[in-house]
Amino acid sequence: MGGPTGDRMIRVDMTNQTASIEPYPEDWKLLGGRSLSARILLSECDPTCEPLGPDHILVIAPGLLAGTSAPTSGRISVGGKSPLTGGIKEANAGGDPGQDLMKLGYRCIVVKGQPADTNKRYALDITADGVNVISADEHKGKWNYKLIEDLTKTYSPKASFISIGPAGEMKLSGASVACTDSDQDRRPARHAGRGGLGAVMGSKCIKYMSIDAGKRPARKAEKSKEFSAMSKKYTKEYQEGPAQEPFPKWGTSALVTEANNIYTVPYKNRVEGRSPDVDTLDGMRIVESFEERGGGMHNCMTGCIVKCSNIVNDKDGNYKTSALEFETLTLLGSNCGIASWDDVADLDRLCDDIGLDTIETGAAVAIYMDSGEMDFGNAEGAKNLLREIAEGTDLGKAIGNGAVATGRRQKHKRVGTVKGQALPAWDPRPLKAAGVTYCTSAMGADHTTGLVVDPGQSIDDIAQASQEAQILNTAIDSSGFCQFLMPNIEEIAEFYSHVFGEQVTREQIADIAWQCMQEEWEFNRRAGFGPKDDEMPDTMKEDGIGPEKTVWDIPQEIVNKAYERFDPREELFTQKPS
Repeated sequence: MGGPTGDRMIRVDMTNQTASIEPYPEDWKLLGGRSLSARILLSECDPTCEPLGPDHILVIAPGLLAGTSAPTSGRISVGGKSPLTGGIKEANAGGDPGQDLMKLGYRCIVVKGQPADTNKRYALDITADGVNVISADEHKGKWNYKLIEDLTKTYSPKASFISIGPAGEMKLSGASVACTDSDQDRRPARHAGRGGLGAVMGSKCIKYMSIDAGKRPARKAEKSKEFSAMSKKYTKEYQEGPAQEPFPKWGTSALVTEANNIYTVPYKNRVEGRSPDVDTLDGMRIVESFEERGGGMHNCMTGCIVKCSNIVNDKDGNYKTSALEFETLTLLGSNCGIASWDDVADLDRLCDDIGLDTIETGAAVAIYMDSGEMDFGNAEGAKNLLREIAEGTDLGKAIGNGAVATGRRQKHKRVGTVKGQALPAWDPRPLKAAGVTYCTSAMGADHTTGLVVDPGQSIDDIAQASQEAQILNTAIDSSGFCQFLMPNIEEIAEFYSHVFGEQVTREQIADIAWQCMQEEWEFNRRAGFGPKDDEMPDTMKEDGIGPEKTVWDIPQEIVNKAYERFDPREELFTQKPS
């Protein structure tokens, strides 16, 4: 690999529907995924631009190790200015597109401009021979599963796809970007969900991207023997260790009961932190269904050793959805008073098909229910609400635009968001350090930017714990590794050293992550963000949960400490993500 020699980047101008290929800059050789997306957006995108306008930039950036033989390393970042928050956003997904782009030597795709006729639909075809923008009008309005089913009939069996559903085409702020997984059926089940970046892709009038790496082999490291040896050693240790545990062996759905025990399973629009329906929502019920219905655990991308993604079938043994995750079971399940994992599986399939973030959508549906318009627990009503999103009704658009839009429509005050983005299931009231992350991350309320699951943590430690988790997660999102592989910064540095044939220190990896965070904060500052945007919503300060009626009560001066870099502790380099 030897650094960026021979690596390239794709630039697309949708104003005139052209694509070009450029050499990848030497200065960016240690950047990938989230850190590369942040660098491009701060360098090339006006932070004050309209998120859905022609001046905005969409970035697709695989992690640095994607396409190599490193285990579970092919994740991809989608970046842009969020139509949901108005700030910078990176959303991360699995599937094979990241692997395939890097096998072709494409480190990123940068899309700018907008067609004069926004009723048109286009696609981006990417192969070893080049990149072309083609018409995709015949696929306009298709749901993701139908779209991919049709595309697989005409494209190579080796091709992977990035797509949007109707929500993205309608430019709704809760819209996700779908990536196809590693199954031979190439299902559009891996979503860069948070922040509404599907709407950004829709604003460019791009319905899908196809990536065909053909028979291209895995990318080679400069020190290939050392890289291979480390990959094998890491795989062996992981499979003999963490892979034996309930999580990640059974995926995030297995966390429902544990999270319920620490009051971080939101119930009925977060008025409680525990659900009485935990037994029927717990992911182990899904595992038990495998024997009767079929399905099982699988790898979402080629080269994944975690295999934490569940394939959920219906009662007749037919495929329904993949993967039914903890956040979906809680936000679309318990948060809406819905008791059955089977119903949540239907809602998850609808979200993936329409192209919606399950967290934002679950929060919006719960707000609608809490406002008195629909009873909590009405699973069929919730499914109909999601169908209304695809139909483009006024109510559907409000739900599809997320929690804040739904609260505004319903004139309802209990709206749990930070920087306009709905809180995930991991509740900031018992998990104070996670709350600091939600307040200080440029992304807003996003647990993937730095989750700390420690309900007993001292107030003196929470800012540093949040900062270190944010640095670690930024490094992982830049590497292409999956967080569930549980790499630490020291291990990432060793992989990078073998890739480039030169020493990359753990301090360098941490510095790159910190620089990425600073660039994201600077983007938001230029976009108009200020101290008021770092505050937890009133509902978290007023609605107590658990026997002690715990609320968010952390002084802002404690929160603000996360912006000033602490002297790194040894744990920063060796800790695993929560």
